[in-house]
Amino acid sequence: MGSWYWIGVAAGLGAAAGVAIGALVPQGRLGVTVGLAALLAVVAGIGIGLLVGDWAEAAAGGIGGLLGAVGSVLVVSGALRAGGTRLGTAVLVVVVGLGLAALAFVPALGYAEAALVPLLAVRASRRGSSRYAGLRILAKD
Repeated sequence: MGSWYWIGVAAGLGAAAGVAIGALVPQGRLGVTVGLAALLAVVAGIGIGLLVGDWAEAAAGGIGGLLGAVGSVLVVSGALRAGGTRLGTAVLVVVVGLGLAALAFVPALGYAEAALVPLLAVRASRRGSSRYAGLRILAKD
């Protein structure tokens, strides 16, 4: 495989690390949370990129980490506003991050992960942040 493959792997692994880090950063004000998660994810992505290859891979890993963290924080904050528990949400998002890390080794999918994670997060956050009514809508008042 060429260097394009390893750059994609680094971008995908960086995005996966960003997703996991975004789930584990303590929630506070959204700007502070995004900033802290983004900083940690960029550092982790650069480290992953340097483990995988050279500076091109490090740059791709850092960018993937940034995009993954921003997307993850948006999803986690929306889930917590809608009534999700902190531990349950973090576990689910970290498991998704592990799945993304495994998919990063599929050729060219790492690039797609880094690009699609924030887009899917924005789409999910626009969908609605109200609590799920569940069976409460059937209850008689």
